[in-house]
Amino acid sequence: MQLQYSFIIPVYNRPDEIQELLESFDALEGNIPFEIVIIEDGSKNTSKDVVEAFNKNLNISYFFKENSGPGDSRNFGMQHAKGNYFIILDSDCILPKQYLIEVEKSLKSEFVDCFGGPDAAHHSFSNLQKAINFSMTSFITTGGIRGSKNSVGKFQPRSFNMGLSKKAFEDSQGFGRIHPGEDPDLSIRLWNLGYKTKLILEAYVYHKRRISWNNFYTQVNKFGVVRPILNKWHPSTKKVTYWFPTLFSIGLILAVICFVFGIKWLLFAYGVYFAIAFVLALTNTKSLIVSILVIPAILIQFFGYGYGFLKSTFAILILNKNPEAYFPKLFFKLK
Repeated sequence: MQLQYSFIIPVYNRPDEIQELLESFDALEGNIPFEIVIIEDGSKNTSKDVVEAFNKNLNISYFFKENSGPGDSRNFGMQHAKGNYFIILDSDCILPKQYLIEVEKSLKSEFVDCFGGPDAAHHSFSNLQKAINFSMTSFITTGGIRGSKNSVGKFQPRSFNMGLSKKAFEDSQGFGRIHPGEDPDLSIRLWNLGYKTKLILEAYVYHKRRISWNNFYTQVNKFGVVRPILNKWHPSTKKVTYWFPTLFSIGLILAVICFVFGIKWLLFAYGVYFAIAFVLALTNTKSLIVSILVIPAILIQFFGYGYGFLKSTFAILILNKNPEAYFPKLFFKLK
């Protein structure tokens, strides 16, 4: 099959991000034909002028629609794309020059209808962005689920860097209305339909994450809230490891209490963990500042996710609440 690539990019009030992303498209190597489909999801600060500036060099289609969330916007883009293989990106990504070469090489070697790639930190990123990137991608924190060759179990592609064949999109009907969580939900439904997914380790993107500590907490807290919902929808995908951030957070609180009463060994064990994280970050980033910032990043990630997971588990599995009624902000209502 001759692969015809369509890049699908929803955007919401982020023209500066689109500028950087399109500049990286303009620098792609390999002479592999592709189109870009940009979906403006009801933005007030649109990217239209930025897109028009690249029309001469890039094959771009631009659509404006009412706000209905990233999942529905990606579906809209795939419905209007001309290719037979869609590559979905977030607007805060930057592509390395070899990106499409690596995708093409991997799919020709071992075709799958859905793939995912890792995210990395560009040298131009801020220290905070680099610290959060390490916390979100390191094996010591997430077990490699966001793009490690050492990750356990089937790989669930994430929609900041995800490929999907037209056939798989049509059979699955694409993304659902939940956000976040729409990408693992789609991966699981694809598995149930018999489709395979895989990680293309070399097809990484630079994921900018324009984020503050507060925004980071909100993001990971939502991730924690979503997971029990996915567990209820897809019971076969439940894992004990999803409890780790909650247990880690409760354990740290207990360790501090024990320390006050003279029991020091538990807090010492946590100290060893954070020391290992610091050393790994220093080895990875070569930056003392970033390695120090990794410690609060891990704490925010674990406490935010852990609390969200515990709250959602209690509401959905114990109180038997309807997820959409109890957490309405996680669901976009389609017009």
